[in-house]
Amino acid sequence: MEAHYSRICVTPTRNESWILKPFLAAARCWADHVIVADQASTDGTLELLQATPGVDVILNDSPRFDELHRQRLLLHRARTISGKRVLLALDADEALSANCLNSTEWETIGAAPPGTILRFRWVNILPGFQQAWIPPERSLFGFVDDESDHFGTRIHNPRLPCPHGAPVLDLEEITVLHFQFVAWERMLSKQRWYMAWEHASHRKKSTLDIFREYHHMCGSWNECEIHPIDPRWLADYERLGIDYRSVKSEPLTWWDQEIVKMLHEHGPHFFRKLAIWNHDWNAVAAAMGQTEVSLSDPRSHFETMVHRLLTLTQSHRANRAVRAFEHFLRLTGW
Repeated sequence: MEAHYSRICVTPTRNESWILKPFLAAARCWADHVIVADQASTDGTLELLQATPGVDVILNDSPRFDELHRQRLLLHRARTISGKRVLLALDADEALSANCLNSTEWETIGAAPPGTILRFRWVNILPGFQQAWIPPERSLFGFVDDESDHFGTRIHNPRLPCPHGAPVLDLEEITVLHFQFVAWERMLSKQRWYMAWEHASHRKKSTLDIFREYHHMCGSWNECEIHPIDPRWLADYERLGIDYRSVKSEPLTWWDQEIVKMLHEHGPHFFRKLAIWNHDWNAVAAAMGQTEVSLSDPRSHFETMVHRLLTLTQSHRANRAVRAFEHFLRLTGW
């Protein structure tokens, strides 16, 4: 017999109007509670959240990017719900696969003791909705809450508590769908922002390591990790009129606007070793009404060549010549 428990979806947002409607519709199909922490959205995200019945909205008023802060906000609100809680941490561009609506795996989840980590296959839908990149390792997206403290850092933090030695339940039928890559240019905008933010605000990684981390989608995936999409992952949502296939990015992302602000603050030369210069920052600045300072590509011929070579070698990093090239770059300040 399945133990009684609450399924709680906890999600951070910032300017997610491009995909928010299908996300909320899908989450409300399976979640007893949907809790969203919004941080300074300017595209109507907050208004849509507040107008959607059954969505508990938190205002994240932090002035800076801080994953741990927003995760603790969500966790604190979720813990005001009494009884046994199963927390599912999804971003707005993610969804539980539609076959979750009738899956018996909920019984297994409900029977898991408090403190259990729930791991799911992460299905990264690729443009065209025919294939997906699925990493071989499952990822932590759920937690049977036991009031454990949540620790971490400002970036790339576990979304939920993961106590040392906690039992782990790996789910097979229910997956987490990730729609980031279906809007490819938007995804590239996000990766550019991560690179600029890491270099300007985090300052814990070399420019070489930053390049490699945020170009993982450029030839680094193994062919064995590319799989056809299982129709069951979307079918029941589509029968309910929940349409993920038609989502489209906004023309000017907030990430690109934030990079323009960083370029003004630090100057283009500060970012010359970052591979963000295949984008026209003067055009972005003009769209923002900021044309007083030139934001043209500051790279030398050597730096431009390095970026080209890093792109070409992204999928050959184990090669001895590539490792020697990387060693040389590190010696020269990369």
